[in-house]
Amino acid sequence: MRRFLFSQTSCSLLRRQRRPKDIPHRWFISSTSFSTAEYEDGDAFQNSPSKVKIFDRHLKRTQRDRAAWLLRPNDSFVHAVAENLVDRLEDCKKTFPTALCLGGSLQAVRQMLRGRGAIQKFIMMDTSYDMLKLCKSSQRDSDNENIETSYVVGDEEFLAIKESSVDLVISCLGLHWTNDLPGAMIQCKLALKPDGLFLAAILGGETLKELRIACTVAQMEREGGISPRVSPLAQVRDAGNLLTRAGFALPGVDVDEYVVRYNSALDLIEHLRAMGETNALLQRTNILKRETALATAAIYDSMFAAEDGTIPATFQHM
Repeated sequence: MRRFLFSQTSCSLLRRQRRPKDIPHRWFISSTSFSTAEYEDGDAFQNSPSKVKIFDRHLKRTQRDRAAWLLRPNDSFVHAVAENLVDRLEDCKKTFPTALCLGGSLQAVRQMLRGRGAIQKFIMMDTSYDMLKLCKSSQRDSDNENIETSYVVGDEEFLAIKESSVDLVISCLGLHWTNDLPGAMIQCKLALKPDGLFLAAILGGETLKELRIACTVAQMEREGGISPRVSPLAQVRDAGNLLTRAGFALPGVDVDEYVVRYNSALDLIEHLRAMGETNALLQRTNILKRETALATAAIYDSMFAAEDGTIPATFQHM
């Protein structure tokens, strides 16, 4: 497992950053969606919405609408994950004329392509219209001049793409918010042509472990109990099983860990909002008491602060 350490207060991360140019867009027809909510075998699925309800998808769309306005153009962490993911295309000898990018860090993935994969048609799909609008408006500075880009307002849980229609499906920091992750992966496999490639980066179970500890201690001290403040995430041991269950051949899982340093816990929360990564659990508590929030920040600082006064936040992705 690789570890990366950098400061969020800095604008650079040894990553080249470029933005997209304006290119024509069009819409694609929708297809049937599937769920694995009641099945142990990933090959047996049904034509109905997911019955697994962990996340509030409407709230997540609202959070991504807000993130479109708060998004940092030079977010070192997001660009690092996108670069690491897109870099995998250089390991493949085949080309991918048609690619689908699902949710998450759409803009960062688009910026990092730089001719990789010989992509000719690029479909960008997100639940947030504002996020897609931002991606389209920022294409003027792109070096990907020969890529025809399409924009689709759609949901990863109900994939609006014809079967066997794309050569590559790529998702950067988006799929971990789906209620039925195996079902979403099955739909991605169905959308792929034979010998297509599925690339995804999702946040792992060690993500924000410092914040989880601080929140738990603060709530126990101030409220006498705990409520979920950080969303549950897949563990490393689950990732390979998910790919196998979805029916992918030759699955491979890499684990990377980034440690981002912030000036305070409030800066961390603001960064999470800008990424659209704040709590979207259905069973969440809507009100956070002021004294609990202040206690969380104080405990975070006392337990994890470095000598220079910054605090670390761990992000694990696979």
